[in-house]
Amino acid sequence: MKLSVIVPVYNMAAEGKLEYCLESLVHQTLEDYEIIGVDDASTDDSYEILRRYERLYPQKVRAARSEVNLRQGGAKNIGLSLAQGEWIGFIDSDDWIAPDMYERLLKRAEETGADMAGCDYQLTWEHSMAPGQAVANGKTEQSGVLTKEKYRSLILDGGSLVVKIYRREIFFRSGLRFPEHIFYEDNAIAAAVMLQARHYEYLPEPLYYYYQHGGSTVHTISRKRCEDRMEAARGIVREAKRLGFFSEYRTELCFSFTVLFYVNTLFSYMVGKGRKSPGFVRKMGKEMRETFPDFQTNPYYRERIHPEEKKLIAMQQKSTLFFWAYYKLLWAYRNFRAKRRAA
Repeated sequence: MKLSVIVPVYNMAAEGKLEYCLESLVHQTLEDYEIIGVDDASTDDSYEILRRYERLYPQKVRAARSEVNLRQGGAKNIGLSLAQGEWIGFIDSDDWIAPDMYERLLKRAEETGADMAGCDYQLTWEHSMAPGQAVANGKTEQSGVLTKEKYRSLILDGGSLVVKIYRREIFFRSGLRFPEHIFYEDNAIAAAVMLQARHYEYLPEPLYYYYQHGGSTVHTISRKRCEDRMEAARGIVREAKRLGFFSEYRTELCFSFTVLFYVNTLFSYMVGKGRKSPGFVRKMGKEMRETFPDFQTNPYYRERIHPEEKKLIAMQQKSTLFFWAYYKLLWAYRNFRAKRRAA
């Protein structure tokens, strides 16, 4: 078997989302591949849809099911345990891909001897193959046999895991698996996955369609999402230490952790809906400086974080209550200005 494509599925029956994804997969130009759809204890007809495709395409589709909800990470792990392919790919069940995406990635990888290959994606708001908003998912200079400099670049700007394929050894040699019961599972192991590769090939074409809708994980802000993002960031450090590359790439890992655990989470939490807790923010800031006491002097932090965000973060590190009051006043003032302009 050349390629195993793992599709974690949870309540994707509505609006034809799952069918559109599966249609793009069963009609790939690549030969000798399997599609492993893993239903994560859906409460709608998602599993029945997977079974129907299994009956229609018995040589291509395998339907599996978890009786308990494990989140996407758990469903992906089930898929990995069933995968027979020399290569592994992942796709979110509300997205879809160009008909020749996997054939082209495999061809590039096999021609160059790569063990990881990826492409760009495009944002789309409708179920169609019409061109959407193209988004780069890598850099040309990352291609080739991986050096320390290229590994640093991949840690910082590695792009999405679902827009790549991997030789199965990358997961099975290292024992890498996704964390379960949380969102943002890809973030937890992305650096570890890419540092297991030896040669990466990047194809700068948007062959993956990333569907934009209100139910997407990245479009939903809640306390649970924030806590999961923090746990995923802990996974970055945990896997780096387990696999022995933490010291070598500490600077890059520090920045990745800071953005995921602290910067993105702090400001998402502050603008999210629901009751807020200064205690939650205080604990977040405390764990941040305990994990990386020097994060504010990190060169990537100094270069890449917006000056206003750095100002607010420095404020929170000194006094959560002062930050809390200042941020609330700032947000109220901006809302007032926006209403005045709209009037």
